[in-house]
Amino acid sequence: GAMSVDSIADLSDNTSKLLEALQLSHPHELDPRRSLSKKKMLSLNPITWQVPRIVDRCCKHIETHGLQTVGIFRVGSSKKRVQQLREEFDRGADVFLDEHQSVHDVAALLKEFLRDMPDSLIPGELYAAFLSTASMEGPGQLAALQLLLFLLPPCHSDTLHRLLRFLSEVARHAESSRGPDGQEIPGNKMTVSNLATIFGPNILQKEKPGEKDAGAMNFEDSAAIILVLQRLIEHHQTLFTVSPETQRDVLRRLFQTDPDVIDYLLRRK
Repeated sequence: GAMSVDSIADLSDNTSKLLEALQLSHPHELDPRRSLSKKKMLSLNPITWQVPRIVDRCCKHIETHGLQTVGIFRVGSSKKRVQQLREEFDRGADVFLDEHQSVHDVAALLKEFLRDMPDSLIPGELYAAFLSTASMEGPGQLAALQLLLFLLPPCHSDTLHRLLRFLSEVARHAESSRGPDGQEIPGNKMTVSNLATIFGPNILQKEKPGEKDAGAMNFEDSAAIILVLQRLIEHHQTLFTVSPETQRDVLRRLFQTDPDVIDYLLRRK
């Protein structure tokens, strides 16, 4: 019969791994039983969108206050203020970022968090696989990247999606433009290439930070990392959308392995 659960993980320990194949499909509809005050993008497993609060708040702050900031992510920050913010988040405090915080401090905090994750946003075991896509071209490259994204744990997948959406928005404001009254709106100068150069080494890491075997990155790896992240930023909307054909195939297989969750999935749609 129908099941009422807050998380797919509540179903059983041996729930089919096929569930994870749908985790990149983020429906816009909310369950009517849940609060309608805030519309969220949901990933499948578990039902709540798994993005660390520090990442989401840093992105929102820069989207609100920093898209026209020239040299965002390149201009220096206050180490003292960044450390203070980091400690507040680490304590679990409800940190509220507003116009009083420096955009450069918040940008530095975001980079630090990604750099210092115990396991990088794209886990180390997938490092070589992601880099191998740099030598591919066209639809084949995007297809390979999407299949690799399917392998990410839900929290990593959701956080990467949020970050790529944010970086795409920053890049969209790289060039100067004209406002409604003809006034010049300065660009932030942070193109997709610039952003990929800065964030690539923080997202794709061969070894965990601090390990003694983590040597200097060679030039070939560095160039491949930048190219891969460029593709992820440029095509994030396509890459994080599961095609209807794939969804139908997964649901058909799921009916054979985990029929108890079919009604749950269809009700969410």
